[in-house]
Amino acid sequence: MGPLAWLFLCGLFHSQAGGSRLRQEDSPPRIVEHPSDLIVSKGEPATLNCKAEGRPTPTVEWYKDGERVETDKDDSRSHRMLLPTGSLFFLKIVHGRRSKPDEGSYVCVARNYLGEAVSRNASLEVACKSLIFTCTDVGFFITFSVMTSWLILVISADPNME
Repeated sequence: MGPLAWLFLCGLFHSQAGGSRLRQEDSPPRIVEHPSDLIVSKGEPATLNCKAEGRPTPTVEWYKDGERVETDKDDSRSHRMLLPTGSLFFLKIVHGRRSKPDEGSYVCVARNYLGEAVSRNASLEVACKSLIFTCTDVGFFITFSVMTSWLILVISADPNME
């Protein structure tokens, strides 16, 4: 075997040994920053944080109520953006009478070829501005007052009210 062939074989052996050494340094994903529950106003921006580590760098996807969340990576017109850190950014929270596409329970999932890691659940709730009306009978006069406040909408019925 000539000196060139010997150098080639040594180089091949060295690169393969080095490659297996790098493989041993690879690690499965793990979530290092979990998302937190959010209460946010309709039309306002919001961010659900998620940060994952692993080698190779894991990809991050978000799920809302078990369904994959569409972001700007899927549709450039989406109001949801997947940030380079893995966080989910909402340009504005969408919330209507019949459609509440942003309200729900979210998890982020980080994946690489060694596996996946799932974050804790984080709920996103929308605060609605409401008017509270009260009527008070005071002798001959009826006092009518209006109070505004921000609250999470909870609907209940009072069976004693007529």
